[in-house]
Amino acid sequence: MKQITVSDIAKMPIQERISLVEDIWDSIAELPETVEIPDWQKAELDKRLEAYHKNPNAGSPWSEVKKRIIEKHGKNSDCSSRS
Repeated sequence: MKQITVSDIAKMPIQERISLVEDIWDSIAELPETVEIPDWQKAELDKRLEAYHKNPNAGSPWSEVKKRIIEKHGKNSDCSSRS
C-alpha cells in the first residue's frame, strides 16, 4: 500500500479529503471496542446519566432542538440532514 503524506493530502481537492476522513472514521467505527474512553469522559457520562434519571423531563427532544437550530441558523446547518 502506498504511503500518503500530509503534503499529498493537502494537494487533494476538499471533497476528496472529506471522503478520506470519512473512510478513516468508518474504519475506526468498525472496531469501537478498541477506542478507549478516558476516565474523565466516563465520569462526565455517568454524571449526565444520573442527572437524566433524577429528572428525565429536564431536556428537550431532538426534534425540538433541531427545530431551534434551524430557526436560528437556517436549513443548511449541519443538523438539517440528520433525523
